[in-house]
Amino acid sequence: MADTAYLDGPNARLAYVHTPGDGPTVVFLSGYKSDMEGTKAVHLEAWAKARGRAYLRLDYSGHGQSGGAFEAGCIGDWAADAQAVIESATEGPLLLVGSSMGGWIGSLLTQRLAGRVAGFVGIAAAPDFTEDGFWAGFSEEERRKVMEEGVTYLPSAYGDPYAVTKRLIEDGRDNLVLRAPLPMPFPVRLMQGSADEAVTRETALRLFDHIDSPDLRLSFVKGADHRFSEPENLAMIEAAIAEIGG
Repeated sequence: MADTAYLDGPNARLAYVHTPGDGPTVVFLSGYKSDMEGTKAVHLEAWAKARGRAYLRLDYSGHGQSGGAFEAGCIGDWAADAQAVIESATEGPLLLVGSSMGGWIGSLLTQRLAGRVAGFVGIAAAPDFTEDGFWAGFSEEERRKVMEEGVTYLPSAYGDPYAVTKRLIEDGRDNLVLRAPLPMPFPVRLMQGSADEAVTRETALRLFDHIDSPDLRLSFVKGADHRFSEPENLAMIEAAIAEIGG
């Protein structure tokens, strides 16, 4: 396994692991409060290494081994973090793989790195969740609390409560991707579990409808949950990367 490297990023010192190999470089973008030691990130690294494929996994600021405080971050910061690591550690074509929030960040990066992206795989992608999930689901009291006090906390089925800050909400509105067509002139594969309690199937369909791609497929998997990390789920991700990434 490759060693962890560090980069002085736009918001904090950023940790990443880059495995050299043939391209396009597979870039794994993890989810909200997740990190590059997650099951999918590590599994796909081993898969890529066994095939001589270039691979990159990273921690956004406030996540994993990177510096910074989680509650200080927002979508714009984390997308800038990912872009900084990608531009520093890789060259040539990219295949972006975004899990949950990473699907939103990946969607942003397909536009910001448009000349380099050769494919995109979204796994339980959660675009615009700060607005359509958090804000839309808040009670009036929760909305007042986050805007006046700066933060509120939501229970999570995946660990500690989620800290939702005013900055996260306001920055999210500046980075929405489901309000206009989303050009992706390359192959795109989206996958969504039917038992996902964090991202709705309607979200998956909205992303499908907004992406403008010549080769776009969305697969629903009966019984799969938000983690999408069972052996058959991992095999499906591998197959999608192999199919669109050469």
